Amino acid sequence: MNILLKSRRKAAPTWVALLVACLGSLAARPNIVFIMADDLGYGDLSCYGQKNFQTPNIDALARKGIRFTQAYAGGPVCASSRSVLMTGLHGGHTPARDNVPHYPTYLKDEDVTLAEVLKGAGYRCGGIGKWSLGDPGTEGDATKQGFDMWFGYQNQDHAHYYFPEYLDDSDASDGRMEYPGNSRTRAVYSHDAMTERALSFIEDSAEGPFFLYAAYTVPHFSSRSEDSDRLAVPDLGSYRNKPWSEAAKKYASMVSRLDRDLGRIVAKVESLGLSDNTLFIFTSDQGPLSGGPAEELDSNGPLCGAKRSLYEGGLRVPFIVRWDGRAPSGSESNEVIAFWDMLPTLAEVAGIVDTPKNDGRSVLDAFLGKAIEGPHEYLYWDYGHNRRRYDQAVRWGDWKGIRHGVGKDIQLYHLANDLSESNDVASEHPDIVKRIAEMMDAAATPDPRYRVSELYEGKPIWQPSW
Repeated sequence: MNILLKSRRKAAPTWVALLVACLGSLAARPNIVFIMADDLGYGDLSCYGQKNFQTPNIDALARKGIRFTQAYAGGPVCASSRSVLMTGLHGGHTPARDNVPHYPTYLKDEDVTLAEVLKGAGYRCGGIGKWSLGDPGTEGDATKQGFDMWFGYQNQDHAHYYFPEYLDDSDASDGRMEYPGNSRTRAVYSHDAMTERALSFIEDSAEGPFFLYAAYTVPHFSSRSEDSDRLAVPDLGSYRNKPWSEAAKKYASMVSRLDRDLGRIVAKVESLGLSDNTLFIFTSDQGPLSGGPAEELDSNGPLCGAKRSLYEGGLRVPFIVRWDGRAPSGSESNEVIAFWDMLPTLAEVAGIVDTPKNDGRSVLDAFLGKAIEGPHEYLYWDYGHNRRRYDQAVRWGDWKGIRHGVGKDIQLYHLANDLSESNDVASEHPDIVKRIAEMMDAAATPDPRYRVSELYEGKPIWQPSW
């Protein structure tokens, strides 16, 4: 499968024609619009309990579809979560397992992405926003990993700036859309430019089928209050006179801008008469940064922890599915789903039978409002492959185990009774702790990209159990 998919980049018209003939008309296949926020908390949407500000367009999406209450990101930081989403491999197997170091962990030619799987079945694939899995010109370049178009940021660090001097643009002759002096004049807000490109992509792809991956950078913000460009918004809008900190006003403004532009994307699809054949998904790449605006605005609601944490606040995310005529309107699902389920699920949506090896299972039934048969044996996350401390977490049924550091004791929580993970019951259930420890030891496999840290003069930082 990998060879077929990679060869698709050069030419595979016969293979595609046969696939289309077997699976039916391309036009009948649903378009897929996958919109993902950056560092948006589980409680940052009014349909998930946010009281300080409203998100009417995202709420409308939920009213016309399914609001998931137990959906999980791929990891607690941007690169790992996006890598999991794109490859269908959880954090113990996926190529990029942390935000550092960038270059050795970027996607390689042999890695197979969701975009490649869909492109191999005749989808036109477009991406806007933050990629994080390869710089332009590298093997991990989004346009070498299945995307026909990418506009925004490919480099993780470049994505921190909202008034950039340029954005990566695969449609430009030199690969860039230049904005000279923009960091000073602040004439172009990157989020706005990316939304315009997303709308253009939808129009240009109206004959379908298409896959739009809108990986927005808002409401990501810096923990350094003096770093004004990482907290930048064109204006504070209706929040200007709120009795909040300046950072909280900016954060809320970012969320409102995200909500506004999700509404514009949905409206564009509807205006083209495509809504009956389009699957919309909205989510976040992980929880919000701890402290600051997130704490002031109660971004995580009842959850403990935040970004970079393996508690629920770092991993559980809002997740909304609208699929007119298929997903029941105004419904709620408690089915447990995760980012690594998206590759097999969206492949099934597209009618694709043969998929690359992955850790997911199709949750299409959940998208249709049904119960999922054959749940995961367990869910796995980790953080710190190239850091001083390596953390792991496993969800097994309603049990959640977290280990902060190799060889450390495992904390144990029963999520059905303790969503806020405030009562460690490990001492009461040694048999469950032992089983979770075995899962942790088995879940992560070696990857040459993470054997030795480049951050600490080539010295190994941790010794895994293997």
